[in-house]
Amino acid sequence: MTKAKNGRLRRKDGVWDPLKSSETDKQRAEAVPKTPQTLSPAYRLAYADQDFLCREELRPIRLQLELLKPEMLLTELGIKSTVVMFGGARIPAPGQSAWAARNETQRTNLEAASVYYDEARKFARLCSKHAAGFDFHEYVVVTGGGPGVMEAGNRGAADEGAPSIGLNIVLPHEQAPNVYVTPELSFNFHYFAIRKMHFMMRAKAIAVFPGGFGTLDEFFECLTLIQTGRMEKMPLILFGEKFWKSIVNFDALAEFGTIAPDDVNLISFVDTADAAWKIIQEFYEHPE
Repeated sequence: MTKAKNGRLRRKDGVWDPLKSSETDKQRAEAVPKTPQTLSPAYRLAYADQDFLCREELRPIRLQLELLKPEMLLTELGIKSTVVMFGGARIPAPGQSAWAARNETQRTNLEAASVYYDEARKFARLCSKHAAGFDFHEYVVVTGGGPGVMEAGNRGAADEGAPSIGLNIVLPHEQAPNVYVTPELSFNFHYFAIRKMHFMMRAKAIAVFPGGFGTLDEFFECLTLIQTGRMEKMPLILFGEKFWKSIVNFDALAEFGTIAPDDVNLISFVDTADAAWKIIQEFYEHPE
């Protein structure tokens, strides 16, 4: 609330509001004398009672809150569109050891895959250079906020002095946000489903790098939304044609008949950041 000259209150958006704010009453409730009654959980204001909010019956409210909080903050900061980057958390930066490797074969493969870290970082730089022309309100890089390819995406944006979004999630062993996520755009989720909604809600392009089950889940959800017409067509770009065609036989799906022959054309394969950015430029008819 802000005070007008006549001493009355208006909200920050200028709307007249004579009611006391929830924050004011929260502070007042915290300042009451400590008695058996006021110390009882029953006395807590419902909206300030974390134990109450975590009850099983309030799951629908928590789902709504996870949808609303990032949406409201992104809107307030003027983020209008994003470029989504998915990819493996286990892919190290060039010159770093493969911390997730469980054997020498995995170590060799993951460390060789550091080339994708470089390309992801470069791709994020290209997106962020273009975003600068829109005061960083369009084509803002968004990642899962963790290590590996996600770190490379946020790092590439930081290289250009651009903001970038991190949509983290609570997991048993990982993952703290990487240090390159813009702090004001660093979000944390409990619900995978709501997190995936936020990836899609402002997406103008989706770039998918080699990864594991999580990356595959995110990729196929995006592909299904586009295939079924639930989301507009947009560049859906897979980095590493050899990798992707070795783990998913898209042509076999079309030949068998479980997807339409033209569905394979929803995907573009590239090996470099320059090739990926060119696809986006041509799709949206941006000049060089």
